[in-house]
Amino acid sequence: MQAAIYGLAGLTLSPDERAFFRDVDPAGYILFARNCGDPDQLMALTASLRDLHGRADLPILIDQEGGRVMRMKPPVWPSLPAGGAFEKLYQTAPSSAIEAARMNARAIGLMLSAHGINVNCIPNLDVRQPDADKVVGDRAYGTEPMQVAAIGRAVLDGLGSAGVVGVVKHMPGHGRATVDSHKELPRVSAAADELEVDLEPFETLREASMGMVAHILFEAWDSELPSSQSPFIIEEIIRKRIGFSGLLMTDDIGMEALKGSAGERSAAALAAGCDLTLHCSGDFAEMLDVAAHVGAMDGEAEGRLARAMAGAMLGSSEGPDFAAAVAVRDELLALA
Repeated sequence: MQAAIYGLAGLTLSPDERAFFRDVDPAGYILFARNCGDPDQLMALTASLRDLHGRADLPILIDQEGGRVMRMKPPVWPSLPAGGAFEKLYQTAPSSAIEAARMNARAIGLMLSAHGINVNCIPNLDVRQPDADKVVGDRAYGTEPMQVAAIGRAVLDGLGSAGVVGVVKHMPGHGRATVDSHKELPRVSAAADELEVDLEPFETLREASMGMVAHILFEAWDSELPSSQSPFIIEEIIRKRIGFSGLLMTDDIGMEALKGSAGERSAAALAAGCDLTLHCSGDFAEMLDVAAHVGAMDGEAEGRLARAMAGAMLGSSEGPDFAAAVAVRDELLALA
């Protein structure tokens, strides 16, 4: 199984994609709006990916956060609140905000699992700081670590109740970035003791089964390499300081924060200690380059993946259905 997760170009697998994916056997896939046309098409697409590999637990990821980050979009699929909605409610009614976040995540999870999607790239555990770039903004659950962790835990629980694995992101924290890592490399000059605030939510939720590492340079820890390609940050900060033992993937390897080809970027991230590279664009030439630079997952990484996906099979049929979960969420959010 190749240590990569790939995006797709369109609504169906092309013959070239089908042959390539069958040959390289990637760890999983990630979907974007270009892949989500309507319910029947999306269910057929996810089924075709599983049929291709014969793996019922094949990870199929999506970023269905809510707000401005939704791949399954209205009017075909329902609108979802951004993380800031739960932050606002938490200011006056913390327990209500936690329950609203849990019900929202259960509703999202039920929607995703009904379409064959079993991994959602939330919760965002970034602690938003003043003067940071808006790339995080209202995607964050707040500016206080305990609040961020409490809402994040509710999101993991809600997704898990519907058989969907959550991905904690963006380790070791994206809340201080003053530029968008999609466009250039953020440099964070905060001292190590200041960065303890950023680490706290990840430390609290260290038992999460999947995590995503950001493309950010933290001068206090590594003055030369971004976190996704820094052996020190991955081993000493994420694995040891935070204590995260789950599956660790990169953020999109195509972001302009990184230098080199897609394959070179991927190789550097895996050499630094990431378990998987995440290539999102669906660009076929770039996928060939990634495949040329990326080998098979090692046994430890495969074990982490297997443990994470075992959680996707544990969703409970008990609990509110989609409509009931949304109704509870909206009633609670109205309190704000």
